[in-house]
Amino acid sequence: MQMKGLLWMAPVALVALAVACGGNDKQPVSPTSSSVSAAASGVSAAGDGVTLKVNAPALTSPIGGVRLTEGQATLTFQAATGKYVSGETFTYRIQLLSAASVVLEEKTGTALTYKMTTQFDTDTLYRWRVRAELQGSTGPWSTTETFKSMLKPTGYIRGNEIYDPLDNGKTVGTIVGPYTWIPGVGLRLDAEESYVEYALPTTLREGEYSVLVSGLAVVSSNEDPKLRVITMREGGSSINDNIYRMSADKRGNGAIAYRFITGDASTGAYIESGPSERIPYPFHENLTYFYNASWRGGIFSLKVVEGGVAGNTIYDISKAYHGIYQPSPHMVYLGSPYAAGDRGDPSTVDGMVIRQVWVSPNPRPSWANQ
Repeated sequence: MQMKGLLWMAPVALVALAVACGGNDKQPVSPTSSSVSAAASGVSAAGDGVTLKVNAPALTSPIGGVRLTEGQATLTFQAATGKYVSGETFTYRIQLLSAASVVLEEKTGTALTYKMTTQFDTDTLYRWRVRAELQGSTGPWSTTETFKSMLKPTGYIRGNEIYDPLDNGKTVGTIVGPYTWIPGVGLRLDAEESYVEYALPTTLREGEYSVLVSGLAVVSSNEDPKLRVITMREGGSSINDNIYRMSADKRGNGAIAYRFITGDASTGAYIESGPSERIPYPFHENLTYFYNASWRGGIFSLKVVEGGVAGNTIYDISKAYHGIYQPSPHMVYLGSPYAAGDRGDPSTVDGMVIRQVWVSPNPRPSWANQ
């Protein structure tokens, strides 16, 4: 009889932890609640849906409407504690909310810090909250804290990331050759020998390079002149002979072309657009085009969109490559670099107007799309 009594009392501590909280504190209703019903959890749930006897997690950062200094939010909080049982490992549900309390992103896990992936609008209020969960039972939501997203940057180079708006008469790069600032629009490169040079402090092995560009036009009946919109290379050796070259073109007849090299000329480490991929397109000087080159997971892609980021896609091609893209130093260009003695000729699309330069391992933020 003593043995049976001991077996009967063993679950008491766990039951005490999962008994519903009977207080009158009002908790916010989750827009996408995942708490189980009282019948399903085997306990009597309180009116606010709490079925786990724990304290709410305390939010640590960011709180109090503080402004972020980077494009994404890292949310940190303190662990929940059981009211009657200690030592339990809780799962946490973290919700990132709009100012109107619409759930924008939700994560679960046992850690106390989470980097969210939501790309924020600039200078905008956001909210967040956390609760503990255990075996289908849910604790109370924390208080809801707020923060503001960063102001739109004026331009920077940080590690392996570049943002250069170019619509403010300034650049974080170095301009070579003749150019014209067009207020509120961008930077016009006025000759085939003109270009803008950026030096990345850290090599970007996988990521994207994207810009908004206007002033593109059809100027001939064939592919000449073969001019470039954006390029990258290693150091200062000639772009035409560089073993880490990336280039995205606009040819004379409007054909779009590309070349991508990852260190040598072996099969798959040197890829370029074939004749069937270079289809002439009727570019219009007064329209804006979005050029986006990306290299991730062994796939190089080039996408061109007419009318800006959300416009009509006119070119979208992907091709597998071998090797690792690891130029050192990693140099990035608007147009194409050229120096006396280089093989080939100056080859920047003269007259193109570029703005909103983005080079990064991270997706292009919405504030760079205007």
